[in-house]
Amino acid sequence: MSAHGSSAQPLARFAVSPARRRRDLFARTAILSATVLALIPLVLIVYYLLRKGLGSWSTSFFTTDPTGNTFFKNSNIGGIKSAILGTLEIVALASAMAIPIGICVAIWLVEYGRNSRFAHTVRFAVDVLTGVPSIVFGLFIYIALVVGTGSTYAGYKGSCALALLMLPVVIRSAEVILLLVPSGLRESALALGAPRWRVIFSIVLPTALPGMLTGVLLAVARAGGETAPLLFTAGATLRTNFNLDQFTNSLPVQIYSDVTSPTTSVEHRAWGAALTLVSIILLLNVIARLASRRSRLG
Repeated sequence: MSAHGSSAQPLARFAVSPARRRRDLFARTAILSATVLALIPLVLIVYYLLRKGLGSWSTSFFTTDPTGNTFFKNSNIGGIKSAILGTLEIVALASAMAIPIGICVAIWLVEYGRNSRFAHTVRFAVDVLTGVPSIVFGLFIYIALVVGTGSTYAGYKGSCALALLMLPVVIRSAEVILLLVPSGLRESALALGAPRWRVIFSIVLPTALPGMLTGVLLAVARAGGETAPLLFTAGATLRTNFNLDQFTNSLPVQIYSDVTSPTTSVEHRAWGAALTLVSIILLLNVIARLASRRSRLG
């Protein structure tokens, strides 16, 4: 009996009191409620996009350019081919400019600058750029490359504006992920005699790649949905254009133009274009997740 009683005492000592159980239940309920509240707008947006946009999807919707016939009820308004291709071209060029530069800046901040005064100045400048409205980037490129050169709108100028928009997001996200790489990995490689540049490219970057992909996709998603910078830099056109030195159409500008039209069919095209833009961003996220998973397994 004494042995049984002594073994029961430690169990009683660690028993959870009713008050703690109530607090735990309250915390779990609050967290679940907050999660549901955060998901409600997302679910409603996706539902509304599917409801309003799926009806506009068809083969001709994706394979024809807008015709410009937006004032007559039964006229052929065309599709969004030029907007899709223009968005892909502009965002691809912007990514080619912003991602390598952003990752290089993050590598310097983590591996070389670290706590130097100049590194703190760079971080402060990046934080300021993160909060700058997108229209400011568009106005800057408009003044520098359109007004300053006496030329007209062009797709590559829109890419420059989006690259400036993406750059602080890429830098900050890449820096955070690089800081999470254990210092022991760097020290072990350096102790074996590997130069620092080889440690960075062979050890640090492969380890940080899955997390960096997520940050890069956040930047691409933000750039892909911006309208204001493109209104001042790339303009809009009806036809498909593969020359980024000319006016280039894009999905955000097409949506902005269509949603203000009094014609019902054009408004429906705007919803279809919005659903297309969300689907492209979703597809990019899925591809990045699969790529990061393969890199972890490898």
